[in-house]
Amino acid sequence: MNKLFVGVLAAAAAVTLSIGGAAAQQRTIAIGTGGTGGVYYPIGGGLANLLSKNMPNTQATAEVTGGSVDNLKLIGSGQSEIGFSMADAALDAFSGVDKFKGNKVGLQTLMVLYPNVMHVVTIEGTGVNTIADLKGKRVSTGSPGSATEVMAFRVIEAGGLDKDKDMKRERLGVAESVNAIKDHKIDAFFWVGGLPTAAVTDLGATPGVKIKLIDHSDVVKKMNEKYNNLYAATDIKAGTYPNQDKPNKASAVWNILVTGDKMSEQDAYNIVKLIVDKKADLVAVHKEAASFSVENQIKDNSPVPWHPGAVKFFKERGAKM
Repeated sequence: MNKLFVGVLAAAAAVTLSIGGAAAQQRTIAIGTGGTGGVYYPIGGGLANLLSKNMPNTQATAEVTGGSVDNLKLIGSGQSEIGFSMADAALDAFSGVDKFKGNKVGLQTLMVLYPNVMHVVTIEGTGVNTIADLKGKRVSTGSPGSATEVMAFRVIEAGGLDKDKDMKRERLGVAESVNAIKDHKIDAFFWVGGLPTAAVTDLGATPGVKIKLIDHSDVVKKMNEKYNNLYAATDIKAGTYPNQDKPNKASAVWNILVTGDKMSEQDAYNIVKLIVDKKADLVAVHKEAASFSVENQIKDNSPVPWHPGAVKFFKERGAKM
């Protein structure tokens, strides 16, 4: 009986160890995205599904955040493994300047994604037709922890205005900004994101509201003189948003997918391979994913160092890196 009892205990212990070992192999990957009204969040959700379904013993989750700055700080603190970011915010984090002063983040680029376009949005009746007209107005410059705020400050500065003295500034995300402008609580807002952004589409489709996008591509030269040629002039084509009847001359910056400096070469390789090989799954979530291309994987499109695993994959696919 004693021998039998000992045998049962040994078998139970073996099963417990086996289950514990399997559980230990399960890992999580947190992906920093943005607000629910933007583009990072749906694409991040699609990426989380992609990784969870195709990487063994992996559960990836898309986290709602304030945007690029938050995502970079989460990577720096080890709370996220992957994050979406605009190139300018990523460079600040890597260099330890501006919102990251004294707190450099060890970053590596996994992939260049798509251009993020700055929207300067108002509606008819506010008296805002140019950047200069923002003087004395109620303006949202983006949520705290967002790259919208970083770039908005640079557009305002290049446009000859003082962000603190020349306007009453609010710090709202894009969905909150749309609600505030509908309620006439603000006169204009800044938002940098992919095309189209769902919240801005909602504003354009609102009955009794006429959306206006403010031209500002003329400030790009001044921005580049100060900020390492990170920006480009672009157009938001007429009809991108409901009742947008003319093109908008805007500014843009690349979005990049980043990780910290601890991800293995094999994981980085596998992640970017999945994104490229199963791009259709991401396009089904948001059409900006159609811009994810091997051709865009150029070293100069990211101001922070590339992950060796990503470089290995893209070189195999013919990218000139």
